[in-house]
Amino acid sequence: MARRCQLTGKRPNVANKVSHSNIKTKKRQLPNLQSKRIWFAEEERYVRLKISTSALKTLNRKGLSEFAAEAGLDLSKL
Repeated sequence: MARRCQLTGKRPNVANKVSHSNIKTKKRQLPNLQSKRIWFAEEERYVRLKISTSALKTLNRKGLSEFAAEAGLDLSKL
């Protein structure tokens, strides 16, 4: 599976690493992804998601079903 958040769509970013002598080389900035089992109350079961930590904080505020609806994710298929 790709390094991509299933709820927000965050993915790796490409940036320049700049040395002391101002030499620029490419580097990848990876999102902080965690694999979590989250309780899906509507179907009374756990759903395993690969989500970023910022999405996890938003999930605690909004709730799983509302957040998944905004992201266009069908939780019944997971």
